[in-house]
Amino acid sequence: MSKAEKTKQFIIEKTASLFNTKGYMSTSLSDITEATGLTKGSIYGNFGNKDEVALEVYKYNSSLLSKSMARSLGDEFPTTIDKLNAFVNFYRKSWKAVFESGGCPLMNAATEADDTFPTLKKQVTQSFEGWIKKITDVIADGQKNGEIDPDINADEYGALFIMVVEGGILLAKTTEEEKYLHLALDRVSFMIDKELKILPS
Repeated sequence: MSKAEKTKQFIIEKTASLFNTKGYMSTSLSDITEATGLTKGSIYGNFGNKDEVALEVYKYNSSLLSKSMARSLGDEFPTTIDKLNAFVNFYRKSWKAVFESGGCPLMNAATEADDTFPTLKKQVTQSFEGWIKKITDVIADGQKNGEIDPDINADEYGALFIMVVEGGILLAKTTEEEKYLHLALDRVSFMIDKELKILPS
């Protein structure tokens, strides 16, 4: 990694929590210089403008979440049901760290990703579509191997899981009441056990 690449990575990592907590639009150049200890000239020597910093920080924040979630859905868990339950348990175990860092980066960016910042909006859309596809693919694999009801719509449940979890995070973060996240996760667990899983006859 070159010196320039190291500096860019330093800026991204130092401002990751800042952008996620304060907001991608509200974070100023002064906030960035204060967080990094670098001059404005140094920031602009590595990024074209503040929006470019914000976009790269979003990619970094979302990739950290993506890597953690990918482990939940990975080969470490032998069955489809195990993978889906691990997805739920990830949020049960990591909610405190997620909230302390400002909340879910996808949801936070989505609230700001309007037509005034189209590149961020596009990136957030791709992130959500990617997550829905990952959940959908796991469910579809479960249908193929006989663990999941073949008659359910995998695409709909993939989207539903994300909607319910993100809604729970939003309400819990807004009200500072953890119970709303757990209520959402309990609902997803119910869907896994009672609607998706093929029960013994």
